Amino acid sequence: MDRLPKCEANYAALTPLTFIKRASKVYSNRTSIIYGHVRFTWQQTYQRCCRLASSLRNLNIAKNNVASVLAPNIPATYEMHFAVPMAGAVLNTINTRLDAKTIANIIKHAESKILFVDCQFVSLASEALQLLMSKNMSIPLVIVIDDLCSPTGIRLGELEYEQMILQGDQNFVPEEIVDEWDPIALNYTSGTTSAPKGAVYSHRGAFLSTLSLILGWEMGTEPVYLWSLPMFHCNGWTFTWGIAARGGTNVCIRNTTAQEIYSSIVSHNVTHMCCAPIVFNILLEAKPHEHRKLTTPVQILTGGAPPPAPLLEKIENLGFHVVHAYGLTEATGPALVCEWQKNWNKLPKDEQAKIKARQGISVLTLADVDVKDLKTMKSVPHDGKTMGEIVLRGSGIMKGYFKDEKATSKAFHKGWFVTGDMGVIYPDGYLEIKDRSKDVIISGGENISSVEVETVIYKHPSVLEASVVAMPHPKWGESPCAFVTVKKDEKAIKEADIIAHCRRNLPGFMVPKRVQFLDELPKTSTGKVQKFQLRILAKSLTILDKEKNGNWERRGQYNDQPQEQILALSRL
Repeated sequence: MDRLPKCEANYAALTPLTFIKRASKVYSNRTSIIYGHVRFTWQQTYQRCCRLASSLRNLNIAKNNVASVLAPNIPATYEMHFAVPMAGAVLNTINTRLDAKTIANIIKHAESKILFVDCQFVSLASEALQLLMSKNMSIPLVIVIDDLCSPTGIRLGELEYEQMILQGDQNFVPEEIVDEWDPIALNYTSGTTSAPKGAVYSHRGAFLSTLSLILGWEMGTEPVYLWSLPMFHCNGWTFTWGIAARGGTNVCIRNTTAQEIYSSIVSHNVTHMCCAPIVFNILLEAKPHEHRKLTTPVQILTGGAPPPAPLLEKIENLGFHVVHAYGLTEATGPALVCEWQKNWNKLPKDEQAKIKARQGISVLTLADVDVKDLKTMKSVPHDGKTMGEIVLRGSGIMKGYFKDEKATSKAFHKGWFVTGDMGVIYPDGYLEIKDRSKDVIISGGENISSVEVETVIYKHPSVLEASVVAMPHPKWGESPCAFVTVKKDEKAIKEADIIAHCRRNLPGFMVPKRVQFLDELPKTSTGKVQKFQLRILAKSLTILDKEKNGNWERRGQYNDQPQEQILALSRL
């Protein structure tokens, strides 16, 4: 075997750039993008990407330079996922929901050479750049993206995106990817408890993660994909590249509203979409004039916080078919998918919903996933009860944090990427998240999964959202504290109603000792509930100080404070 010839000439680096080149040939006349009245074919999209890559080179954007973009789900954002790496540069999609200070910090840390700004976010970008200039820091070259759907266009600067497309060479030969471990994207974490960190993706990791998801989701050819998930979120969970691989159609929308989602689904026969569970509430709470009846099922891949089984059941009754995934920025998006088994179709709907709430099994191209005790590195029993930390291994995991060796070293432990999430494994090998490691509530020596308590609260017919955190308890150390938002016109519900509901469905030690109603839960810019804020708030609500007849009395100076004052305290 040692004497077998080496075929180095036949080697080709793995990169998702091959997907669009193939799409331009095989699916050349298929519709690639729909955005309002704008339509492109795959041949046109490929040519536009080549033109943009050519213009980037003409602007001296060199290999491994960072090109940032601050824009919603529009054609330009999609095109940059191919054009920027075609020029040898690294794409950095910035969360449009961030404030100017955070955006300025990202641009500074990424050392962005060029910044594409959608016309909607010019003011925000200007504020961020002014912060940099006030500290005598260099700023990137700015390119404004006019709205293609605007009747007249909006001229906001000398350099404009469509001008770059027109001036570029459609016969431009993209940068050859020699090393598949070269960076393709730089994505910053949401930074809920600390400064955002930049996760570096490789061409190889992006290629493999993309294949995993289109295979695991059983996405066939010619899907019609609705961009309800932000493209800045882990590069749209790699579906920016994946839709090209399947010769599908990208339906772009600026705003994730019930009206835009339902209208797009019906108008364009949407087959697939991704979203965080928060979008489920948008769909469920749609007003009569916003809602459209679905004639064919729409496949939804959801991730983020584990969606409670009752919520999954409600959304499927509308005509959506939900597949649950688990991932994080550092894993190039989803790393686990709840792959469905046919024999589960025979189960009652509520049992199916419980299974769908699991995070499932590893995507095909992930080398390994496990739940371990990090102290001993032993795997937990497959009993669906014993909790440990979820760890991952494979090429789809980030190369590391940009310019942060300390954080990178901490994230990897004995050959595994440590997610910080607690989970269990069932006898069938399927994994389920129970909590973030820092969110597990330890009450009298018992570990309480906040997710389990939330799932029960969600079953109450008046509840819209629920989040459970630990609050100090004078006897048990910690006890569950629930924060709840209710559906419209459900103001009559009281704390006692939620507690009584929990007592009927949970062991006594898991029942929340306090329920606080809020108009809305504090969330990050990507829609994740900011539990660290709720923990601070829970401490201010600590009012259990002595026991009478088996019941704890409520005491504390914040007991009757208005919600605005309580929330202000949580932000201190």
